[in-house]
Amino acid sequence: MAAVNPSAVLFIVIVSAVFCGYQAHAMTCLAPPRPFVPSDPAQAREFADIIQKDFETYIAEIQRYFLCLDQERTRAFTEAQEVSQEYGRFLESVSKDH
Repeated sequence: MAAVNPSAVLFIVIVSAVFCGYQAHAMTCLAPPRPFVPSDPAQAREFADIIQKDFETYIAEIQRYFLCLDQERTRAFTEAQEVSQEYGRFLESVSKDH
């Protein structure tokens, strides 16, 4: 039997996960909505305190969103490596049986 290319196996695992919708342990990272700024300068001045608070909230939430994405990427990469290794062991065990 030919040697198993780990990169090819990892690619197959990732593509399969995307197309099969496998998300048993995946985190959900939701981007915050953009702050609204009225196009009318008078309204912008009238609601300046609220708009400023919306921007500050957005900045805090987008930082949490980036952290979530980083954590999910790390989790997914680790999982894909583990699955790739499991698949390699599976292929070896199947080839030994034949």
